[in-house]
Amino acid sequence: MRDKNDFKETYDCADLIDIVKILRAPGGCPWDREQTHESIKKNFIEETYEVIEAINKKDPAMLREELGDVLLQIALHCEMEREQGAFTFDDVCDEVCKKLIVRHPHVFGDVRADTAEQVLTNWDIIKMETKHQKSASESMASVPRELPALMRAQKIQKKAAKVGFDWDNADGALDKVREEADELEEAMVKGDAVAAADELGDLLFSVVNVARFAGADAEEALTGATDKFYARFALVEQMAKERGMDMKTAGIDALDKLWDEAKEQL
Repeated sequence: MRDKNDFKETYDCADLIDIVKILRAPGGCPWDREQTHESIKKNFIEETYEVIEAINKKDPAMLREELGDVLLQIALHCEMEREQGAFTFDDVCDEVCKKLIVRHPHVFGDVRADTAEQVLTNWDIIKMETKHQKSASESMASVPRELPALMRAQKIQKKAAKVGFDWDNADGALDKVREEADELEEAMVKGDAVAAADELGDLLFSVVNVARFAGADAEEALTGATDKFYARFALVEQMAKERGMDMKTAGIDALDKLWDEAKEQL
């Protein structure tokens, strides 16, 4: 597709790039022409989460559509840079291909890696070398601050653990959670909101440490807990309505009994 009036039964990646160029060109779409990296950066996040939703739902049709939306975001950002003479979509593909070849020496070279663990170890070493990182703290600095907080904490903790900065076992991590919980309670009793927020952060960070020792993903664990709370709350609300209870005035004891019933049913 090279012209806005050329239509095809099926399209490929080159057509997508052409369509985005047409949308951004004079006479194209006013909205698309106005967009910048900054104005659509949140769209990228939203589309990525919709891909995750499709994966969780095990819905191939939805996954195909949402991957297309993510690819559109990539094409838009690449087109913005092409217009400025910085780089193109092909340049992005070239760079990632070279990165894959360099970071898979066990496939494209003579390095031996028979397990997934060995592959990840080699990957981390090569990544640090290519990014000229000489310390664990430099590697930590490369973890985007924009990541979800639990995910970022877990990634940074893993990097610390790789150089030996870690508890010997889960007992130390669990003790730290209790310690931070006590410090949070102390700050709240004093009515010190600033200290309480600081201690709350320490407590959450400590809980993420426990998640590592439990072999759990902290982000996924919290998502599951939130889903569980929602399901139980919805049932509590339904039961309260069926029994003529006003949740606002019923009191926590009565609601807690409904909660226990909901736990048994779910």
